[in-house]
Amino acid sequence: MARDLTQLELLGELQPVAEENLNRHLSMAKEWHPHDYVPWDEGRNFAALGGEDWSPEQSRLDEVAKAAMITNLLTEDNLPSYHREIAENFSQDGAWGTWVGRWTAEENRHGIVMRDYLVVTRGVDPVALEQARIEHMTNGFSSAAAGGHDQMGFLHSVSYVTFQELATRVSHRNTGKVCNDPIADRMLQRIAADENLHMIFYRNLCGAALDISPDQALRAIADIVQNFQMPGAGMPNFRRNGVLMAKHGIYDLRQHLEDVVMPVLRKWNIFDRTDFTAEGEQTREELAAFLEKLEKDVLKFEEQRDRMLSREAAKRQAAQAS
Repeated sequence: MARDLTQLELLGELQPVAEENLNRHLSMAKEWHPHDYVPWDEGRNFAALGGEDWSPEQSRLDEVAKAAMITNLLTEDNLPSYHREIAENFSQDGAWGTWVGRWTAEENRHGIVMRDYLVVTRGVDPVALEQARIEHMTNGFSSAAAGGHDQMGFLHSVSYVTFQELATRVSHRNTGKVCNDPIADRMLQRIAADENLHMIFYRNLCGAALDISPDQALRAIADIVQNFQMPGAGMPNFRRNGVLMAKHGIYDLRQHLEDVVMPVLRKWNIFDRTDFTAEGEQTREELAAFLEKLEKDVLKFEEQRDRMLSREAAKRQAAQAS
């Protein structure tokens, strides 16, 4: 049986990979500024400064776009918790420490620009948004809970964040499309581009870990895939908003399987590798069985969604006819 590497050994072995991918990221990341993506000329004072407080008719966003924007923004707001999780599982030395700081700084822009956009355009109730932010950040985030594992060491952490960054990219991109506002769409495309670069950094690290300690890395990947939850799972109204987002194709089970999980597993060559021991083979079989079940769950969900949407369309037609 292959020996599992300690966290310190993994960080030491992967230090050159971290440095190479940090330099790659810095060479590809584009500088951008949140203030350039906000229509400031639409802004006006609220009641505390003699203006008018928010009311629902001021928003141009429909209920689906509101739910998606709030969910995505509150997810970004929990950055202090994510920073702590990454910092605890990475080193503060060399490329590791530089990456943690740079990643945190880049992620912070996302919450800044989305909140500015929503407040200036009066897209959602800013009081309710602030109350939800306080509650969500107070509760914090546990990657162990999101990844279904008691302890999230380096391998579980880097596996989780690979899938999570890609999932967030998909969610932001599709949210931009349903806002029916070219400014929001452009802003969320910019955020999604950041998320994609972040995903590539973590994906490359995890891929290198698979080469160094195949069984150990695969065990972490399988744990994450089988227990994955989005980082916003604990936020207020997450279930309601998540259902709306899934129902309208912003982030659903098929997207999770086909646009997030499978592309990453293919990139890591999980099902064609020949360097697993018997223990790793058993883990791979377990993962394959889970993915087969997930495919069936996708079909079941889509059948239920189609029936639900058909019923809603029939109700609307009946209401219009009466």
